[in-house]
Amino acid sequence: MKDENWWLVADIGGTNARFWGVTPGSIEPVWQGYYLVNEYPEFADVLTHALQDVAVALDANVSPQKVCFAVACPTVLDRFVFTNSHWNFTIEEVIEKTGCSLVSVINDFGSVARAVPKLKVPDLTPVGDGQISSKHPKVVLGAGTGLGVAGLVPSVTGFSVIESEGGHADYAPVGDLQVEVKRKLRSQFKRVCIERVLSGPGLINVSNALAAIKHQPPRFTTPAEIVAAALSDQDELALEVLDFFCDVAGAVAGNLALTFGAKGGVYIVGGVIPRFSDYFLRSGFRSAFEDKGRFRDYLANIPVFLVQRQDLGLIGAVTYLSEEV
Repeated sequence: MKDENWWLVADIGGTNARFWGVTPGSIEPVWQGYYLVNEYPEFADVLTHALQDVAVALDANVSPQKVCFAVACPTVLDRFVFTNSHWNFTIEEVIEKTGCSLVSVINDFGSVARAVPKLKVPDLTPVGDGQISSKHPKVVLGAGTGLGVAGLVPSVTGFSVIESEGGHADYAPVGDLQVEVKRKLRSQFKRVCIERVLSGPGLINVSNALAAIKHQPPRFTTPAEIVAAALSDQDELALEVLDFFCDVAGAVAGNLALTFGAKGGVYIVGGVIPRFSDYFLRSGFRSAFEDKGRFRDYLANIPVFLVQRQDLGLIGAVTYLSEEV
Protein backbone atom coordinates (compact mmCIF):
# COMPACT_ATOMS: atom_id res chain seq x y z
CA MET A 1 0.00 0.00 0.00
CA LYS A 2 3.04 2.24 -0.19
CA ASP A 3 2.22 5.82 -1.31
CA GLU A 4 -1.49 5.04 -1.70
CA ASN A 5 -4.20 7.17 -0.18
CA TRP A 6 -5.55 5.86 3.10
CA TRP A 7 -7.78 6.95 5.98
CA LEU A 8 -7.24 6.61 9.70
CA VAL A 9 -10.32 6.04 11.86
CA ALA A 10 -10.70 5.23 15.54
CA ASP A 11 -13.34 4.34 18.11
CA ILE A 12 -12.10 5.58 21.48
CA GLY A 13 -13.94 4.71 24.68
CA GLY A 14 -13.10 4.63 28.34
CA THR A 15 -11.37 1.23 28.20
CA ASN A 16 -10.31 0.56 24.60
CA ALA A 17 -8.94 2.58 21.70
CA ARG A 18 -9.52 0.82 18.39
CA PHE A 19 -7.90 2.08 15.21
CA TRP A 20 -8.37 1.09 11.58
CA GLY A 21 -6.47 1.94 8.43
CA VAL A 22 -8.81 1.82 5.44
CA THR A 23 -8.61 2.58 1.75
CA PRO A 24 -11.10 5.18 0.44
CA GLY A 25 -14.26 3.56 -0.86
CA SER A 26 -13.94 0.45 1.32
CA ILE A 27 -15.60 -0.20 4.66
CA GLU A 28 -13.27 -3.06 5.60
CA PRO A 29 -9.91 -2.39 7.30
CA VAL A 30 -6.52 -3.13 5.79
CA TRP A 31 -4.98 -2.63 9.24
CA GLN A 32 -6.34 -2.92 12.77
CA GLY A 33 -4.80 -1.79 16.04
CA TYR A 34 -6.41 -2.24 19.45
CA TYR A 35 -4.96 -0.56 22.55
CA LEU A 36 -5.89 -0.34 26.24
CA VAL A 37 -6.53 3.19 27.49
CA ASN A 38 -4.98 2.64 30.92
CA GLU A 39 -1.65 1.66 29.37
CA TYR A 40 -1.05 5.14 27.91
CA PRO A 41 -0.67 8.26 30.09
CA GLU A 42 -1.64 10.63 27.27
CA PHE A 43 -3.73 10.33 24.13
CA ALA A 44 -0.70 11.48 22.13
CA ASP A 45 1.12 8.36 23.31
CA VAL A 46 -1.40 5.92 21.90
CA LEU A 47 -1.73 7.92 18.68
CA THR A 48 2.04 7.78 18.20
CA HIS A 49 1.98 4.01 18.77
CA ALA A 50 -0.90 3.53 16.33
CA LEU A 51 0.82 5.59 13.62
CA GLN A 52 4.00 3.57 14.03
CA ASP A 53 2.09 0.29 13.81
CA VAL A 54 0.08 1.26 10.73
CA ALA A 55 3.21 2.55 8.96
CA VAL A 56 4.92 -0.81 9.44
CA ALA A 57 1.84 -2.89 8.57
CA LEU A 58 0.94 -0.97 5.40
CA ASP A 59 4.43 0.10 4.40
CA ALA A 60 2.84 3.54 4.30
CA ASN A 61 5.16 6.43 5.10
CA VAL A 62 2.63 9.03 3.98
CA SER A 63 0.11 10.81 6.14
CA PRO A 64 -3.51 9.66 6.04
CA GLN A 65 -5.70 11.51 3.57
CA LYS A 66 -8.49 11.82 6.14
CA VAL A 67 -8.88 11.14 9.86
CA CYS A 68 -12.05 10.50 11.85
CA PHE A 69 -12.14 9.72 15.57
CA ALA A 70 -15.34 8.59 17.29
CA VAL A 71 -14.99 9.56 20.94
CA ALA A 72 -16.85 8.84 24.17
CA CYS A 73 -17.27 12.46 25.22
CA PRO A 74 -19.03 15.65 24.14
CA THR A 75 -17.79 16.97 20.80
CA VAL A 76 -18.85 20.62 21.06
CA LEU A 77 -15.76 21.91 22.88
CA ASP A 78 -12.32 22.89 21.56
CA ARG A 79 -10.65 20.25 23.74
CA PHE A 80 -12.13 16.77 23.84
CA VAL A 81 -12.11 15.54 27.44
CA PHE A 82 -13.13 11.91 27.90
CA THR A 83 -15.89 11.25 30.40
CA ASN A 84 -14.59 7.89 31.62
CA SER A 85 -10.83 8.12 31.14
CA HIS A 86 -7.88 10.44 31.75
CA TRP A 87 -7.33 11.33 28.07
CA ASN A 88 -7.94 14.63 26.28
CA PHE A 89 -6.83 16.18 23.00
CA THR A 90 -7.55 18.89 20.43
CA ILE A 91 -7.96 18.66 16.67
CA GLU A 92 -4.83 20.80 16.26
CA GLU A 93 -2.81 18.24 18.21
CA VAL A 94 -4.08 15.42 15.97
CA ILE A 95 -3.26 17.43 12.84
CA GLU A 96 0.28 18.00 14.10
CA LYS A 97 0.75 14.35 15.04
CA THR A 98 -0.75 12.78 11.90
CA GLY A 99 0.24 15.36 9.31
CA CYS A 100 -3.35 15.31 8.06
CA SER A 101 -5.35 18.57 7.87
CA LEU A 102 -8.73 16.85 7.33
CA VAL A 103 -9.55 15.70 10.86
CA SER A 104 -13.09 15.01 12.07
CA VAL A 105 -14.17 14.15 15.62
CA ILE A 106 -17.64 12.72 16.17
CA ASN A 107 -19.55 11.28 19.11
CA ASP A 108 -18.88 7.57 19.55
CA PHE A 109 -22.54 6.63 19.60
CA GLY A 110 -23.28 8.94 16.72
CA SER A 111 -20.70 6.82 14.91
CA VAL A 112 -22.32 3.57 16.06
CA ALA A 113 -25.67 4.87 14.82
CA ARG A 114 -24.22 5.51 11.37
CA ALA A 115 -23.28 1.84 11.15
CA VAL A 116 -26.72 0.49 12.06
CA PRO A 117 -28.31 0.91 8.58
CA LYS A 118 -25.47 -1.22 7.17
CA LEU A 119 -26.25 -4.21 9.41
CA LYS A 120 -27.49 -7.43 7.84
CA VAL A 121 -29.97 -9.99 9.18
CA PRO A 122 -27.22 -12.31 10.55
CA ASP A 123 -25.90 -9.36 12.59
CA LEU A 124 -29.15 -9.05 14.55
CA THR A 125 -30.85 -11.22 17.18
CA PRO A 126 -34.49 -10.24 17.82
CA VAL A 127 -35.52 -9.63 21.43
CA GLY A 128 -39.25 -10.25 21.33
CA ASP A 129 -41.65 -9.37 18.54
CA GLY A 130 -42.36 -6.28 16.46
CA GLN A 131 -41.98 -5.10 12.89
CA ILE A 132 -39.55 -2.49 11.57
CA SER A 133 -41.16 0.62 10.10
CA SER A 134 -38.80 2.18 7.58
CA LYS A 135 -40.61 5.52 7.91
CA HIS A 136 -39.86 5.97 11.60
CA PRO A 137 -36.77 6.68 13.77
CA LYS A 138 -34.42 4.10 15.25
CA VAL A 139 -32.70 4.18 18.65
CA VAL A 140 -29.26 2.80 19.49
CA LEU A 141 -28.44 1.99 23.11
CA GLY A 142 -25.22 0.47 24.41
CA ALA A 143 -23.55 -0.23 27.75
CA GLY A 144 -19.78 -0.38 28.00
CA THR A 145 -17.50 1.62 30.24
CA GLY A 146 -20.32 4.15 30.02
CA LEU A 147 -23.77 4.22 28.44
CA GLY A 148 -24.24 5.50 24.90
CA VAL A 149 -27.46 6.66 23.27
CA ALA A 150 -28.12 7.90 19.75
CA GLY A 151 -31.00 8.20 17.33
CA LEU A 152 -31.55 7.80 13.60
CA VAL A 153 -34.25 9.83 11.86
CA PRO A 154 -35.31 9.02 8.26
CA SER A 155 -34.30 11.65 5.70
CA VAL A 156 -34.34 11.99 1.94
CA THR A 157 -30.76 10.63 1.82
CA GLY A 158 -31.26 7.77 4.27
CA PHE A 159 -30.96 8.62 7.95
CA SER A 160 -29.86 11.66 9.92
CA VAL A 161 -28.02 10.90 13.16
CA ILE A 162 -29.02 12.48 16.46
CA GLU A 163 -26.03 12.44 18.79
CA SER A 164 -26.82 12.60 22.49
CA GLU A 165 -25.54 12.24 26.02
CA GLY A 166 -28.64 10.29 27.02
CA GLY A 167 -26.65 8.02 29.31
CA HIS A 168 -26.28 10.97 31.66
CA ALA A 169 -30.01 11.57 32.01
CA ASP A 170 -31.45 10.95 35.47
CA TYR A 171 -32.08 7.34 36.43
CA ALA A 172 -35.80 6.87 37.08
CA PRO A 173 -36.28 3.77 39.27
CA VAL A 174 -39.25 1.46 38.80
CA GLY A 175 -40.51 -0.45 41.85
CA ASP A 176 -39.43 -0.55 45.48
CA LEU A 177 -36.15 -2.41 44.97
CA GLN A 178 -34.94 0.03 42.30
CA VAL A 179 -35.92 2.94 44.54
CA GLU A 180 -33.89 1.47 47.39
CA VAL A 181 -30.88 0.84 45.12
CA LYS A 182 -31.03 4.43 43.88
CA ARG A 183 -31.14 5.63 47.48
CA LYS A 184 -27.93 3.71 48.17
CA LEU A 185 -26.27 5.09 45.05
CA ARG A 186 -27.30 8.65 45.89
CA SER A 187 -25.39 8.41 49.15
CA GLN A 188 -22.29 7.66 47.06
CA PHE A 189 -22.74 9.78 43.93
CA LYS A 190 -25.27 12.47 45.02
CA ARG A 191 -26.81 12.47 41.54
CA VAL A 192 -27.56 9.12 39.89
CA CYS A 193 -27.66 9.08 36.11
CA ILE A 194 -28.62 6.04 34.05
CA GLU A 195 -24.96 5.27 33.34
CA ARG A 196 -24.35 4.66 37.05
CA VAL A 197 -26.49 1.53 36.63
CA LEU A 198 -26.32 0.56 32.95
CA SER A 199 -22.60 0.12 32.31
CA GLY A 200 -19.73 -2.13 33.30
CA PRO A 201 -19.02 -0.03 36.40
CA GLY A 202 -22.80 0.05 36.90
CA LEU A 203 -22.79 -3.70 37.52
CA ILE A 204 -20.41 -3.09 40.44
CA ASN A 205 -22.56 -0.21 41.71
CA VAL A 206 -25.69 -2.35 41.65
CA SER A 207 -23.89 -5.29 43.25
CA ASN A 208 -22.62 -3.15 46.12
CA ALA A 209 -26.04 -1.56 46.62
CA LEU A 210 -27.85 -4.91 46.68
CA ALA A 211 -25.28 -6.32 49.08
CA ALA A 212 -25.76 -3.33 51.38
CA ILE A 213 -29.53 -3.78 51.31
CA LYS A 214 -28.97 -7.39 52.41
CA HIS A 215 -26.55 -6.17 55.11
CA GLN A 216 -23.69 -7.97 53.38
CA PRO A 217 -20.19 -6.65 52.58
CA PRO A 218 -19.24 -5.93 48.93
CA ARG A 219 -18.24 -9.15 47.20
CA PHE A 220 -17.20 -8.31 43.64
CA THR A 221 -14.54 -5.97 42.31
CA THR A 222 -15.00 -6.33 38.52
CA PRO A 223 -17.96 -6.76 36.16
CA ALA A 224 -16.37 -9.95 34.83
CA GLU A 225 -16.49 -11.49 38.31
CA ILE A 226 -20.21 -10.79 38.55
CA VAL A 227 -20.98 -12.30 35.16
CA ALA A 228 -18.83 -15.37 35.82
CA ALA A 229 -20.40 -15.92 39.24
CA ALA A 230 -23.89 -15.66 37.80
CA LEU A 231 -23.36 -17.89 34.78
CA SER A 232 -20.98 -20.49 36.23
CA ASP A 233 -21.74 -20.67 39.92
CA GLN A 234 -25.36 -19.53 39.91
CA ASP A 235 -24.42 -17.13 42.71
CA GLU A 236 -27.60 -15.59 44.16
CA LEU A 237 -26.33 -12.02 44.42
CA ALA A 238 -24.71 -12.09 40.99
CA LEU A 239 -27.93 -13.40 39.44
CA GLU A 240 -29.89 -10.63 41.15
CA VAL A 241 -27.46 -8.09 39.70
CA LEU A 242 -27.97 -9.36 36.14
CA ASP A 243 -31.74 -9.47 36.61
CA PHE A 244 -31.70 -5.90 37.95
CA PHE A 245 -29.50 -4.76 35.05
CA CYS A 246 -31.75 -6.35 32.41
CA ASP A 247 -34.91 -4.90 33.95
CA VAL A 248 -33.44 -1.40 34.04
CA ALA A 249 -32.15 -1.79 30.48
CA GLY A 250 -35.65 -2.73 29.34
CA ALA A 251 -37.27 0.22 31.09
CA VAL A 252 -34.70 2.67 29.71
CA ALA A 253 -34.97 1.25 26.19
CA GLY A 254 -38.76 1.55 26.40
CA ASN A 255 -38.48 5.17 27.51
CA LEU A 256 -36.18 5.94 24.59
CA ALA A 257 -38.54 4.18 22.16
CA LEU A 258 -41.39 6.39 23.41
CA THR A 259 -39.24 9.53 23.30
CA PHE A 260 -38.02 8.98 19.74
CA GLY A 261 -41.15 7.24 18.42
CA ALA A 262 -38.69 4.51 17.45
CA LYS A 263 -40.92 2.26 15.38
CA GLY A 264 -37.86 1.70 13.21
CA GLY A 265 -36.43 -0.44 15.99
CA VAL A 266 -34.26 -0.33 19.10
CA TYR A 267 -30.71 -1.66 18.68
CA ILE A 268 -28.76 -2.90 21.70
CA VAL A 269 -24.98 -2.68 21.30
CA GLY A 270 -21.96 -2.26 23.57
CA GLY A 271 -19.50 -4.53 25.31
CA VAL A 272 -21.42 -5.47 28.45
CA ILE A 273 -24.53 -7.38 27.37
CA PRO A 274 -22.73 -9.70 24.87
CA ARG A 275 -20.92 -11.17 27.91
CA PHE A 276 -24.24 -12.67 29.01
CA SER A 277 -26.31 -12.48 25.84
CA ASP A 278 -28.14 -15.80 26.31
CA TYR A 279 -29.14 -14.77 29.84
CA PHE A 280 -30.20 -11.36 28.53
CA LEU A 281 -32.45 -12.91 25.88
CA ARG A 282 -34.24 -14.95 28.58
CA SER A 283 -34.43 -12.07 31.05
CA GLY A 284 -37.17 -9.63 31.95
CA PHE A 285 -35.82 -7.06 29.49
CA ARG A 286 -38.69 -7.30 27.02
CA SER A 287 -41.33 -7.29 29.75
CA ALA A 288 -39.81 -4.14 31.27
CA PHE A 289 -39.53 -2.61 27.79
CA GLU A 290 -43.26 -2.98 27.20
CA ASP A 291 -44.37 -2.16 30.77
CA LYS A 292 -45.56 1.38 30.02
CA GLY A 293 -49.19 1.28 31.08
CA ARG A 294 -51.47 2.66 28.40
CA PHE A 295 -48.66 2.45 25.84
CA ARG A 296 -47.96 -1.26 26.27
CA ASP A 297 -49.51 -2.08 22.88
CA TYR A 298 -47.53 0.72 21.23
CA LEU A 299 -44.26 -0.76 22.49
CA ALA A 300 -45.27 -4.36 21.80
CA ASN A 301 -45.09 -3.52 18.08
CA ILE A 302 -41.58 -2.03 18.26
CA PRO A 303 -38.79 -4.51 17.45
CA VAL A 304 -35.67 -4.73 19.58
CA PHE A 305 -32.44 -6.27 18.33
CA LEU A 306 -29.28 -7.39 20.08
CA VAL A 307 -26.49 -6.50 17.65
CA GLN A 308 -23.95 -9.28 17.22
CA ARG A 309 -21.46 -7.44 15.04
CA GLN A 310 -18.54 -5.69 16.71
CA ASP A 311 -16.62 -2.57 15.70
CA LEU A 312 -19.71 -0.53 14.85
CA GLY A 313 -17.99 2.68 15.95
CA LEU A 314 -15.23 2.10 13.41
CA ILE A 315 -17.67 1.23 10.65
CA GLY A 316 -19.57 4.41 11.45
CA ALA A 317 -16.40 6.51 11.33
CA VAL A 318 -15.57 5.15 7.88
CA THR A 319 -19.16 5.81 6.82
CA TYR A 320 -18.89 9.39 8.06
CA LEU A 321 -15.77 10.01 5.96
CA SER A 322 -17.35 8.34 2.91
CA GLU A 323 -20.42 10.59 3.13
CA GLU A 324 -18.49 13.74 4.03
CA VAL A 325 -18.77 16.47 1.41
